[in-house]
Amino acid sequence: MDQPDGQYPVISDRVNVNGVVTPVSLFGDGRLWWPEGGQRALIVEKDVLGFVTDGPKIIIKTIVEKEDCCSGKKGKLVRKDVVFQPLSEESQRLWCQKLRESIDSLGRPKRLFIFINPFGGKRIAAKIFVNHVKPLLEAAEIQFTVEETKSQLHAKEVARTLDLSKYDGIVCVSGDGILVEVVNGLLEREDWDTAIKMPLGVVPAGTGNGMAKSLLDSVGYPCAAANAILAIIRGHKRSLDVATIKQGETRFFSVLMLAWGLIADIDIESEKFRWMGSARMDVYALNRIFHLRQYTGSVYFVPAPGFEGYGEPTTYPGNSTSIDYPDPGKVEPAKLQKHCYQGPDVNLEDLNWRVINGPLVSVWLHNVPWGSENTMAAPDAKFSDGCIDLVIMVSCPKLKLLSMMTELENGGHVKSPYVRYLKVKAFVLEPGTRFGDQGREGIIDCDGEVLARGKGTYKAEKKGLMAYDKLQLTIDQGLATLFTPK
Repeated sequence: MDQPDGQYPVISDRVNVNGVVTPVSLFGDGRLWWPEGGQRALIVEKDVLGFVTDGPKIIIKTIVEKEDCCSGKKGKLVRKDVVFQPLSEESQRLWCQKLRESIDSLGRPKRLFIFINPFGGKRIAAKIFVNHVKPLLEAAEIQFTVEETKSQLHAKEVARTLDLSKYDGIVCVSGDGILVEVVNGLLEREDWDTAIKMPLGVVPAGTGNGMAKSLLDSVGYPCAAANAILAIIRGHKRSLDVATIKQGETRFFSVLMLAWGLIADIDIESEKFRWMGSARMDVYALNRIFHLRQYTGSVYFVPAPGFEGYGEPTTYPGNSTSIDYPDPGKVEPAKLQKHCYQGPDVNLEDLNWRVINGPLVSVWLHNVPWGSENTMAAPDAKFSDGCIDLVIMVSCPKLKLLSMMTELENGGHVKSPYVRYLKVKAFVLEPGTRFGDQGREGIIDCDGEVLARGKGTYKAEKKGLMAYDKLQLTIDQGLATLFTPK
């Protein structure tokens, strides 16, 4: 990398670099340049985690990205220390001062609160933290407080009462579930409007890891813990839409997905085969395809501009007044007091509603492109466009459906003639019974949790978050903030 043209250095001096005395310059744009062994440079923002002193030495802790020489894709991150030894104590003091000023100017977080979910996925979150997260945080001189979640809702309760003034961000070393709990906890606070601005980070350590995959894939990075924590350390941020799911006076805040029909059935019912490991989803998907269910019911939506041709015109169907609340011991949505977040302030009756009626195979809403590390559910989904992507599968031959499901890993399923793929601004689901079997209903799955269980479903005796009844979804554009790679 060449010396920056037309720029004057912030500091420049002869320094011993890895045993060779050479001119070294730090420029205002954050480039640290020296000619040792041919022209070399570090970009402070991208390559430098931090630095420490050891006697007369300055040890700069760097992380370098090795590009895959075959594919050209962004590849493995490699830690390396570069040792500078200024030739005087005063020179060392000045170098430390200017390096600190350069790093501090980047707006990186200095204090993080970290949730670790030891029960999620393969139960390796604690190991991921020790091996991949902690070393990079320490190299970047970021202070952190760690909380291991002990049960469902633990992260939500902590987020609801946490003293946010002590931290610059909250990080979830987990799958997507802990992130959802944190968002719900923040929005149930009296100071929700400032609390939800707290930057949130995700390190993949669960089963699905859809949010981490979506963030890292957006810039071509692999879905790996080191890439995720490096993005958090660098401190870049982006907005994230939050969906409010409402049934009567009960609300649940979603950041990832909602599913009803085939996808929800596979996700939830395959739990009975957990002993099969990661293969359980694929095996049970085959079972469900060859014993295909369809569901009666209706999907109401307000199409985003350009998607007005889907469905038939209708009027706002109204919101359920169901009061069939869940058991106290289960995961509860917010039955919100007025001082908590109430959802977007929008007059739904004045919007241009359309409807698609059943029978339907599957209904899937997605806020981000990836539902898991190997499922690109909604390839056109954006983090903060004020819309949610709606994927509807209609009746089709089983072999066509099987072919369609194999395309989930690259998003090709949305091109099928049996799929309706569109963006919507608001949504109402009116779930019905299984087609041809009025005694059995379905499952509604939201962000990996059972939102509602109908009659005759897997573990139907357990209450869901809501009743198996009409529910509505509205979107608050860019309400939350995420740490993001750049």
